[in-house]
Amino acid sequence: MRTLFLLLLASLPLLATAAEPVRPVPALDLARYAGTWHEIAHLPMRFQKQCVGDITATYAARSDGLIDVRNACRNKRGEMESAQGVARPVPGRPGELEVRFAPRWLSFLPMVWADYWVIDLDPDYRWAVVGEPDRDYLWILSREPSMDRALFERLKARATAMGYDLQPLVMTAPLRD
Repeated sequence: MRTLFLLLLASLPLLATAAEPVRPVPALDLARYAGTWHEIAHLPMRFQKQCVGDITATYAARSDGLIDVRNACRNKRGEMESAQGVARPVPGRPGELEVRFAPRWLSFLPMVWADYWVIDLDPDYRWAVVGEPDRDYLWILSREPSMDRALFERLKARATAMGYDLQPLVMTAPLRD
């Protein structure tokens, strides 16, 4: 009994510092979000391993309510690569989108749609942090190809508070002092 009490007592600091839940922003104006975003950093993922720089995501609203997505990057050979996809808003959840890069004829399959949550956003849409509920993916984006170091550190701190492990974070753009 005493051992159990000591274990419980020792775990209290861990419980007190539990991560905040990952939450999307409460409002997202897709017209303002549209356009080109420069990636500043991301958590590693297999479908982005060939990218070494000049990473962008461009969003364009469509008349059917969907959003065209074009991801581009410079690869190790110095060539630009791109992938075309589509995103759809989640009804009633403004900061949540689902994105797919699979062919349209597979869009009926739920597994081809991935969560894309805007979890932090500048009121003027100058920067955004994108993640998903499992904390496997994270992107720090900016309208400019670089970011102020102090701002970057604040965004990292917010993501860490939500439980993201940023130890493997990959920097893909320069920071300004």
